[in-house]
Amino acid sequence: MLNRTRYMRKTSLLLVLLLLLAGFSSRVNAQTISTTPSVVHAALFWVNGCSNCTQVLEDTLPPIEEKYAPQLSLMLVELATIKDTDNLYALGTALGLSKEQIGVPFLLIDRTALVGADEIQNRLSGLIEQYLASGGANYPDIPSLGEMLSKGVPFSSSTTDLQLIPQAAGNNNALGMTLAWVIMGLMAAALILAIVIILRAFQGKPLGEIKGWLDIAIPVLAIIGLGASIYLTYVEFTHTRALCGPVGDCNTVQSSPYSKLFGVIPIGLVGALGYVAILASWLWRRLRSDAFARVAGPAMFGMALFGTLFSVYLTYLELFVIHAVCLWCLSSAVIITFLMLLNLPPITQWLAISDEED
Repeated sequence: MLNRTRYMRKTSLLLVLLLLLAGFSSRVNAQTISTTPSVVHAALFWVNGCSNCTQVLEDTLPPIEEKYAPQLSLMLVELATIKDTDNLYALGTALGLSKEQIGVPFLLIDRTALVGADEIQNRLSGLIEQYLASGGANYPDIPSLGEMLSKGVPFSSSTTDLQLIPQAAGNNNALGMTLAWVIMGLMAAALILAIVIILRAFQGKPLGEIKGWLDIAIPVLAIIGLGASIYLTYVEFTHTRALCGPVGDCNTVQSSPYSKLFGVIPIGLVGALGYVAILASWLWRRLRSDAFARVAGPAMFGMALFGTLFSVYLTYLELFVIHAVCLWCLSSAVIITFLMLLNLPPITQWLAISDEED
């Protein structure tokens, strides 16, 4: 009886100890879980040479990363090819954004997108606080996002090599913007001059026929313009980085939704077809004497006039919408404007003759 009593006491004591141990363990586990920091996962999509991207990477993100580390996990994804850009548009579309609303820098937290340096600077800290309070945020399940993140690198203000971004990019783009304004002014002046000369042609005062080197300048300029257009078309179809030179930011322009007509046809291909048509018309006028040869000059002027007006539109987009300029595009704009001016004599002669016949 005594042994049984001792056995029951020992058993009871053991049970109490086990219960205390279990309670302590669960308390430790709960404490561990409650103290596990929530993490916000974010991704920044940027373009090398983009001045706004440089501003975000160098000025905006470092203090935020220092404040919230290790609760902020930020991936940097460089858009180096046209395919990368297409993936960004696919991502934006999946988030309900239109193409006009998508640009770089583009920062994604959960399904919230911050576009542009100002929006990232003004809203990023508040969003991080909001998501941390709700337990953190992971990347959304979007197919194009997974492919892009596989090329990303973790951001750290102490280890990230920001030398990947050309230090002169901001100056280059500022110089390009100035050059674009000058070219925009020249195109406007050329169009006004063309209108004045055409009005004089209606009054029976056409320009004299161009000869010699001025006439030869037409195919020479068309060939140069064709070369630039073929190069931009090559960049579009091969998804490679454009060589921009010391002026402007070609890759930002090529990465914009305006680099394709109707979202499908590369602008470079449109330009190439136009220059081929001008070359063909010039050759036909030089080698033939049929009905089309007689209207080849006015046809070249019409194509060059359309190209000049389209170049004015594209330059406007670069200045006021994209906020970056492409040296290849500006060169083509100058070439097509000169082609329009060189083809003023044949259009004025054709108009004068038509007016006399009427």
